[in-house]
Amino acid sequence: MELGLQGKTALVLGGSKGLGRAIAQALGAEGVAVAMLARGQQALDEAVGAIGARGGNAIGLAADLTQWDTVERAARVAREQLGPIDILVNNCGGPPPARVIGIAPELWLEQFHAMVLVFIRLTDLLLPDMRRRKWGRIINVASESVIQPIPNLAISNTLRGAVAGWAKTLAGEVAADGITVNTLLPGAFETDRVLQFQRIASEREGVSSEEFMRRAVRNIPVGRLGQPAEFGAAAAFLASPLAGYITGSMIRLDGGSIRSV
Repeated sequence: MELGLQGKTALVLGGSKGLGRAIAQALGAEGVAVAMLARGQQALDEAVGAIGARGGNAIGLAADLTQWDTVERAARVAREQLGPIDILVNNCGGPPPARVIGIAPELWLEQFHAMVLVFIRLTDLLLPDMRRRKWGRIINVASESVIQPIPNLAISNTLRGAVAGWAKTLAGEVAADGITVNTLLPGAFETDRVLQFQRIASEREGVSSEEFMRRAVRNIPVGRLGQPAEFGAAAAFLASPLAGYITGSMIRLDGGSIRSV
């Protein structure tokens, strides 16, 4: 399917690894010029090289989501090098595991800045260009925990929900400008973070990684983890002109693991 994205520009937060990288790769394959933001320059260079090897156009910009000045500077460099941003992908790594009682206020504030406030500020920074051109896409990567909270991930459960509420509100305010705002809710995908959690859990329970994986996927109706490329493809569709009538939505990519209707 031709998605009609040739010549568009995108800014992808957390674009060097995991689901963010999968989105950047999918957009790059569709002819989108992609700027990827992440903390590690080496991982960024590898991601840029992978897109370039397939004929795509990408740049990697080092920034720390907990430090707004680095994000703002990187976003301005992206605009200077690629032009006004058409597609913003708000994505970040997950916070440390924690039970909800007794989390230090300082940790709440740190994670709020990295997981919520940076999305809001960056969107506000890029929206004027989108509104002038009467076209734009804002895609937020949250988690299935927005619908079905995950035990021992209290910070993620709380702050991902805040993103979903903000996104739904924003969608109604910018829809008339040709801008859509949607939130993706990934379940368990085969990323380094998920595999790391599973290794830790398997060691704690004294079972092999293979046995732990077999147990884990029993709760996923499709019987496996998701592949990052599947996630990237869904995001690329949402970014396209073909998805112009989809906005204010939360879209599950979970293999059926969320039990609610």
